[in-house]
Amino acid sequence: MGQTTYQGVPGILRPFKEYIEKKSLPAGSEIVFYGVPGTCTPFVELLCFAIRSLSLTCIFVPYTGEEKAHKLTMKPDVGFQASEAYPPKSPAVLVIMGGLAMPNMPVTADDVASVMKKWNGAGAIGICFMHMFEKAGWLDKMHFDLLIDADISVDVTSD
Repeated sequence: MGQTTYQGVPGILRPFKEYIEKKSLPAGSEIVFYGVPGTCTPFVELLCFAIRSLSLTCIFVPYTGEEKAHKLTMKPDVGFQASEAYPPKSPAVLVIMGGLAMPNMPVTADDVASVMKKWNGAGAIGICFMHMFEKAGWLDKMHFDLLIDADISVDVTSD
């Protein structure tokens, strides 16, 4: 597996979009994001915005609760937002967000691996910050076709 280093938010979005574009998915294909409500959703909305020109169906699943999934819809002058309930039917790509691997989350690596096995044949992308999948030992339990692992550096200035 080759590794390339990118910078900033485009470094997360560009390889994600390139992976999705290379799949040449038919219009309406489901891109299903599994993540932590509130923490992962802003990143998922940003990822959906990156592929907005591809006419795909983006779905957010809280944790692994597919029965609680919502479609993400482009709202003019806002960006992608959760809309109607929309459980996945036939995912083309699964996107596993690293927030799931954080301590004290109500899911385990085995839970997520089971979801990935259920949708065997779908592409698999892992997106995390600060090596979270590696630190939590999840990379031993699942395979990602594409792993985007970003570092966060924060400078704070105040009066």
